Amino acid sequence: MRPVAISVDPPDVSRNLSTQQGYTFTILSDPDTRAIRAYDLLHPAGRGEGHDIARPAEFLIDKAGVVRWRNLTGDIRVRARPEELVEAARTSF
Repeated sequence: MRPVAISVDPPDVSRNLSTQQGYTFTILSDPDTRAIRAYDLLHPAGRGEGHDIARPAEFLIDKAGVVRWRNLTGDIRVRARPEELVEAARTSF
């Protein structure tokens, strides 16, 4: 298993964020919001000034592309705790 993030930001913005924060996981760019819409995560004009963003969410997806677990929130400050993800991975696969 490996974590991957999806953002509406262009690749250079995500790279800079990864470098600044020391992230070691992949951040994919989805400026057209295709993947974000496919998972029903679009927050229209969520950044203001008409900029669409993704709702905060975490998913565990198996190799076949089946969503085994998800955590959706309406608040960017609310995320699943690491131990929640580990427990979900242990019980969902």
